[in-house]
Amino acid sequence: MSFELVGLPALSRFGVDRGEPLRGDEEKLAALWPKARMLVVDTRGRTLVADRGTRVVDRPALEFGDQPPVNAVLLGEQDGVAWFAVLMPAVEEGEVPATRVWGPPELTDEPQWLDLRQAGATLDDTSAGLFTTAAALFQWHRLGKYCAKCGARTVLEKSGWTSVCSGCGREEYPRTDSAVICLVHDGADQVLVARGPEWPEGRFSVLAGFVEAGESLEACVAREISEEVGVAVRDIRYLGSQPWPFPRSLMIGFEAVADPAEPLRLAEGEIAEAKWVSRADVRKAIEEPGSVPGLGLAGGASIAFRMLQSWSRSV
Repeated sequence: MSFELVGLPALSRFGVDRGEPLRGDEEKLAALWPKARMLVVDTRGRTLVADRGTRVVDRPALEFGDQPPVNAVLLGEQDGVAWFAVLMPAVEEGEVPATRVWGPPELTDEPQWLDLRQAGATLDDTSAGLFTTAAALFQWHRLGKYCAKCGARTVLEKSGWTSVCSGCGREEYPRTDSAVICLVHDGADQVLVARGPEWPEGRFSVLAGFVEAGESLEACVAREISEEVGVAVRDIRYLGSQPWPFPRSLMIGFEAVADPAEPLRLAEGEIAEAKWVSRADVRKAIEEPGSVPGLGLAGGASIAFRMLQSWSRSV
């Protein structure tokens, strides 16, 4: 039984015009600057959010100078207001390690520093899109400081969207690594979930993997599921996609059907645990987190959550 996503994945939402022609238009950017707004992202990938995690805290761009700082990136434009982001050192830099927080944060009305995994699901559409784009760009900047052709330092141009080699002049643009993510079900009321070795015990998601060179998306789905849990799938069908800037993936969602009687053979070092669970248990685990022993699910900011949620509601 096929299903459709009940809504856009959390990080696929966007509320402003991305403004590609505007990125290199210095005259228009200068005219927009006095009313522009700035999003501050720290080096731990967090920004200030307020109102119980529903909006990002932006600041007047003029607080950062009478023109865009060299390290500012243009996120887009909405109703004549340009949105920028700038990267700043974390307050705790060098004091507190940047460890991943697995559980949902305790949201408050007061501003608090949260990353995309923590706030992506609760932010409004505009805030989610701005934060996702900023996080993706700053990850690309961090990983692309040197030319892949000659090794010289690169210089950012066009509001942070183009990287130009200082040695050979080669241009590069933000890189995205394609990955498939697939909800495997039995065509009835069971779904296959798994967890990697780095995930806490009892926390599960659907299966995913990177697309290889020369490989189609559908072929990747079949290969990854076979490699990771040893089962064959059929009826592979596209569901939707979501950016996942950790550090630079595009998650392309599919569903597929497999036989739950087929034995699971877990890939050593990749899959720590996998099991079939019922639709009723998935629905209950989503509606009442912690109510199903041993079944915590992927966070609400992920497309995996949206896929599991949609499948659990499909009858």
